[in-house]
Amino acid sequence: MKYETINNDLFKLNRKNFTEKLQSNSIAIFHSNDEFPRSGDQHFPFKQNADIFYLSGIDQEKSVLVLFPDCPDPKYREALFLLETNEHIAVWEGHKYTKEEARQVSGIQSVFWLQEYEKLLPLLLHYAEKVYLNSNENDRYVHTVPYRDLRMGRELMAAFPLHHYVRSAPIIRALREIKSTTEVELIRKACNITGKAFRRVLGFVNPGVKEYEIEAEIIHEFIRSRASGHAYHPIIASGASACVLHYGENNKECKDGEVILMDFGAEYGNYNADLTRSIPVNGRFTDRQRAVYNAVLRVMKEAIQLLVPGTVPMEYTKEVGKLMESELLSLGLISRHDVEKQREEAPVYKKYFMHGISHHLGLDVHDIGHRYQKMAPGMVFTCEPGIYIPEEGLGIRLENDILITEDGNIDLMGGIPVEIEEIEDLMLLRNGL
Repeated sequence: MKYETINNDLFKLNRKNFTEKLQSNSIAIFHSNDEFPRSGDQHFPFKQNADIFYLSGIDQEKSVLVLFPDCPDPKYREALFLLETNEHIAVWEGHKYTKEEARQVSGIQSVFWLQEYEKLLPLLLHYAEKVYLNSNENDRYVHTVPYRDLRMGRELMAAFPLHHYVRSAPIIRALREIKSTTEVELIRKACNITGKAFRRVLGFVNPGVKEYEIEAEIIHEFIRSRASGHAYHPIIASGASACVLHYGENNKECKDGEVILMDFGAEYGNYNADLTRSIPVNGRFTDRQRAVYNAVLRVMKEAIQLLVPGTVPMEYTKEVGKLMESELLSLGLISRHDVEKQREEAPVYKKYFMHGISHHLGLDVHDIGHRYQKMAPGMVFTCEPGIYIPEEGLGIRLENDILITEDGNIDLMGGIPVEIEEIEDLMLLRNGL
């Protein structure tokens, strides 16, 4: 792993918080993500399952975590099962965890090789009444692929049908919503790396540059700063492409007079940043671009003020909608008549701002969370308003990552340039002006 070692106190605390929520005499099982084939003899880069990482810090394929706090034998109350390396794996794939390394990373003392899992699990199940199974219950996820946790769960239910099976997801969701101090620092690190990449881009962009060249500058800064890479596929959208919300081709030339919308973030220690900035290709906004940009910036600043303990997400969204409606009126994009005839289920501002304003951020970019629960200290949200005007070939979005605290909130991207004057000044410096 490129990232620095994470203190295993984080994972010990996470396991403690999780097991305290289990019903008595329960066992919980977590599996690593699958390795997905890319071609005949290649796989896509491995990405660890967020839940097993949250509870163990283990960042390796073919791993299993078993938690059985009421096990009669203390040795099996926390157990890790890992792939045993051999000469072939060492030559072709490289280093894998030793048992001692896994103990140091996770804080779990009982570490076994994976082949022992099928032998030990039936023994442990004889002394458990309930089995907690993990599943992907992010409400943005539509199930189409029978992922490893799901397949293993089905096999277990078929082999041991008389046990009582319970979902781990509600417990994990509630825990992962609230970030610990260590988690916040990991997210802050990802944000800082992302900010460095943005400043690098400000000194690079000029008319004629290709979107993919900007993407290359970003990943260069990420890797040299020990990030694992992109937190998600970056959007580098110049001109009219900025009005395509999930644009990902990143292959066009950035032309004089256009604005580039860049949505990207670093992943560090499996924790993520999520930044959006919109900058002028030639280093100067036109009057119209400036007006739209400042409208988005005002909405972002006012929306951030609403990200405080006790805020109800659905009410927050409605308030931001009112802010955006006012700005669109000022820009002449909608009329009073449009506002008067709008239907509650189809607000008129959605024509130019059609996506959500915020989402949870953490081990996943769109992190798990309860969208109807009040905001609370320790939660991290994005704040990302935008205005998209296809008829003008102009799309502007701004996005920062916000930590909610007892005393309000902290902008984890507060040091990253966002004001027009600072962006223009930094872009002019590229030419020594």
